[in-house]
Amino acid sequence: MNRPVPAFANDWIVLKFGGTSVSKKSRWDTIGKLMRRRAEEEGARVLVVVSALSGVTNALQAMIDGHQDMPGLHAQAEALVERHAAFCAELGLDPEAVLGARFAALRALAADPRAAGAELAWQAELLAQGELLSSTLGVAYLRTQGMALEWWDARDSMRAIEQPNASAWAQRLSVSCDFLDPVARERLLARPERFALTQGFIARHADGGTAILGRGGSDTSAAYFGALLKARRVEIWTDVPGMFSANPRQVPEARLLSRLDFEEAQEIATTGAKVLHPRCLTPCREAGVPMWIRDTERPELAGTVIDGQAATVPGVKAISARRGIVLVSMETIGMWQQVGFLAEVFGCFKAHGLSVDLIGSAETNVTVSLDPSDNLVSTNVLEALCRDLERICRVKVIAPCAAITLVGRGMRSRLHRLTEVLATFGRERVHLISQSSNDLNLTFVVDEALADGLLPTLHGLLIASNAMPIDETAVFGPSWRELGEPRPPRTAWWQAERDAPARAGRTRHAHLRLPPAHRARARPAAEGARRGGPRALRAEGQSAPGDPQGAGGGRVRLRMRLAGRSGARAGHAAGPRPAPHPVHPELRPAHRVRAGLRAWRARHARQSRTCWPAGRRSSVAANSPCASIPASVRATTTR
Repeated sequence: MNRPVPAFANDWIVLKFGGTSVSKKSRWDTIGKLMRRRAEEEGARVLVVVSALSGVTNALQAMIDGHQDMPGLHAQAEALVERHAAFCAELGLDPEAVLGARFAALRALAADPRAAGAELAWQAELLAQGELLSSTLGVAYLRTQGMALEWWDARDSMRAIEQPNASAWAQRLSVSCDFLDPVARERLLARPERFALTQGFIARHADGGTAILGRGGSDTSAAYFGALLKARRVEIWTDVPGMFSANPRQVPEARLLSRLDFEEAQEIATTGAKVLHPRCLTPCREAGVPMWIRDTERPELAGTVIDGQAATVPGVKAISARRGIVLVSMETIGMWQQVGFLAEVFGCFKAHGLSVDLIGSAETNVTVSLDPSDNLVSTNVLEALCRDLERICRVKVIAPCAAITLVGRGMRSRLHRLTEVLATFGRERVHLISQSSNDLNLTFVVDEALADGLLPTLHGLLIASNAMPIDETAVFGPSWRELGEPRPPRTAWWQAERDAPARAGRTRHAHLRLPPAHRARARPAAEGARRGGPRALRAEGQSAPGDPQGAGGGRVRLRMRLAGRSGARAGHAAGPRPAPHPVHPELRPAHRVRAGLRAWRARHARQSRTCWPAGRRSSVAANSPCASIPASVRATTTR
């Protein structure tokens, strides 16, 4: 039973639910219960912000990517219609009565003449359909459950603002909104309903059309609404209990961060945490609106609270990693004491709408990092940037990299506790080190392939050295494992080596990872193994005549023994069956294999696969941001 709301009551609570939280009937039941609980127990009015059903935005983006295939567009649109119609039926609703108008709009966009040129306005309208469908469906279902709630069009309140120096793409598909607009606030507060449901991700463009907030836009929409309404709080409901000290799916011992201030939460979100989009914190911080992160499946858990009243505790709060980082290194002797060099260099980044993240400088070199923004990945902007920079300096692009960041207060005063952490990085190739000016983070940029393996080790070292003060119960809660979450499955060391080329978007034949001199012998041997299919494989790589390693103690030897599948299927190079390898004779055979593998990796695995000499064909994946870099700016970084 919905109690009447006093005319003077404008005490709102904003609840945001992501794609996984709106894709099941049971989740919508949970949403309805939470709305009633907030209204009855706290006497508040409730606004719910929803995302598209899980996977729908990706499907719409796939339509944009294949926009020239008109039959394909129609087929993809019909697949989305069928999915939503089936979900309607599961909820006990009539699909045509509830979503008929939305289906017609989706079909019309698939046949729109603007699709042939993938016009930005058409892209925005198409991407908005996911949230419009899910919100319309959700309102219809909750009304059948006895709730009196209204459907709001978010575009009536979210107005895109002009962003200086932003590209046309960003001005339509990655916009920001005015969250302090007094006119929009008065319009919202004048609404009489106690319950309302609206969309995340979408806004109104200055020309009256649709604009998109970009990936993670639903979190940002909820924060915008919270700031406009001066809400009691904004609750982000997702599939994890809150923010953790590391990615809990990679580090089961990661600790729940019970309470954070806005500055630390901003750093953690910005440096790689996927739970919260970085842009959503600024509106709440400016408006003084607390933010909660909660688990839809387990609403009883306290989650993470982010506000301005959190206790200030020195120490590392989290370690996170961002993948797909691109480093741009610019070098010139003329940089020394040259007035205006940096202004000219950064003017190029400005002209191409690229935001610089990390910066490292020397007397003759400046290296900057670029986050993998949609603008960088979806366009050829990097190629154009390199052409412009070549006019004033020598350019080298290093990608893909990962930025591993330690976040916490008083990082400079904790350096003495980071000895083991620094020693761990000292054993790897580090391209750039950056310490933030606000003393909230310390970042190391390494090859992307190293990121996943380093996180668990570094997290354990931070706890062991007390650099991460997990005994501070005001900040740290239970671990992911203590919360009863499943431990990620262990992968055998040989499976990880076998699958690494596939994960990197390359062929699975391991001989492609060997030095060139070894590759020539590995290929025919691998072909023989593929034809013969032996049950056991032994391989030993030796330096060929003319190899820089020489024929003596510098030659690389590797002995492997794999039972079951053939060597080619297992992803290892085959070769002539050699005499037993003298590596660690006192070890058992299985241990000898690992020791030999470590020796081989120590010599070869650290060679950068991220830059290429001029004139050489790069092996970068086709969808990489640097796939189209001019050959003149590619260079090999050697040890």
